[in-house]
Amino acid sequence: MTTEVLEAVETPPAPLEGEPAPTPRVLVKSYGCQMNVYDATRMADLLGREGYAETQNEDDADLVILNTCHIREKAAEKIYSELGKLALAKRARDAEGREMKIVVAGCVAQAEGEEVLKRQRAVDVVVGPQSYHRLPDLLRQAKNGRRLTDTEFAVDDKFRALPNPSRAQIRARGVAAFVTVQEGCDKFCSFCVVPYTRGAEVSRPVADVLAETQRLVDAGVAEITLIGQNVNAYRGADQAGREWGLARLLERLAQIEGLARLRYTTSHPVDMTQALIDAHESIPKLMPYVHLPAQSGSDRVLKEMNRKHGAADYLDIVRRLRKARPDVAMSSDFIVGFPGESDADFEATMALVREIGFASSFSFKYSPRPGTPGAARDDQIDEEAKSERLAALQALLDEQRRAFNDAAVGREIDVLFEKPGRHEGQIAGKSPYLQAVHVEGPLEAIGREARVKIIAAGPNSLAGRLVSEEAKA
Repeated sequence: MTTEVLEAVETPPAPLEGEPAPTPRVLVKSYGCQMNVYDATRMADLLGREGYAETQNEDDADLVILNTCHIREKAAEKIYSELGKLALAKRARDAEGREMKIVVAGCVAQAEGEEVLKRQRAVDVVVGPQSYHRLPDLLRQAKNGRRLTDTEFAVDDKFRALPNPSRAQIRARGVAAFVTVQEGCDKFCSFCVVPYTRGAEVSRPVADVLAETQRLVDAGVAEITLIGQNVNAYRGADQAGREWGLARLLERLAQIEGLARLRYTTSHPVDMTQALIDAHESIPKLMPYVHLPAQSGSDRVLKEMNRKHGAADYLDIVRRLRKARPDVAMSSDFIVGFPGESDADFEATMALVREIGFASSFSFKYSPRPGTPGAARDDQIDEEAKSERLAALQALLDEQRRAFNDAAVGREIDVLFEKPGRHEGQIAGKSPYLQAVHVEGPLEAIGREARVKIIAAGPNSLAGRLVSEEAKA
């Protein structure tokens, strides 16, 4: 359902007769997860069909879209701070007779709806993540003071309504791309707003995923990351109506000629099937890097979080992954200070981290999200304790990350080069483990994999030499 607010506004002057109307420009600012990055590109594609050209410069933008994240409180408040700055820019544009429209999309839009319009009067349209395919129509309606909200979970297929990007658009975005295969979540973890902002779990049909991936590869994309709120809960139907799991989908995608690498994120431990684990052994294009959020190492806290797995379950998944693919690296998410978390519970998380050893991880202080069960609890942890625990956990995770990077020195690894480096003569890419790698090399190598010998490790990147250059030396 679309709701609207009416306000009196001045209409900007039309172009003089005979003058061509200038090309409108759109700036999409995306916050949060990979899903939002993907959605941002699809919104740009959609508006391109309406005549908008993309810009990265706010001063040039006739339309600014904030594609928002609602996972943590600070993320949401950051959006309102950004809207305050945009409101000033909009007033300045109005004074010059130039129009700027502001759209709030994504999960803050879905969670807060018309509250966004109330808190910031400069916003013209609020649209949820399941409704953004209706954005052109909403913008057409948002004239002469009409301010609109569309946060219904759409019945129609959003993906089928979205236009395909051109080869030029795909090439401009680089050699690595995301493909959404699954949206929504049925897990209802007690700390999480995703089921309320993204809806129930749904999977895209197999044929649609294959077609989108083929288009990307045909345009020069070499690495595809399949994404979803619970990507390993994928249950897509083929043209005969048969259900495919993520493992089978990966196996089929790996057959696409020209596709060098496959990844997937983010997974839930309860959906980590043996078939998916075995895929890491049988599919060479599937990268040996698994992001699998644990959230806690305490069984008691995991139960309170409604995670439906225990520490032993998580350890068993890691053991089976390492058996299937001995060089696999693990990444995770952790929340500290969940309501009721004791010192012993936190120590159980530290013990889990020490036992596994992570290549990289994200860690956060628990942030109560309105409407979630965790927010209503009366045993919240004080901020000082949360900060102390987070500092200790991050120190351990940082130590493990540095050790993982240091272990690469002296080894040869395959690197997919994505762009020029910071310095003249450099090119930069990613290792199979998502480490940034830079070498001296020709720009012609961008878009291809090459063998690199790692010669140094920094806190956030690796330096290397092309093996072919090593041989010349």
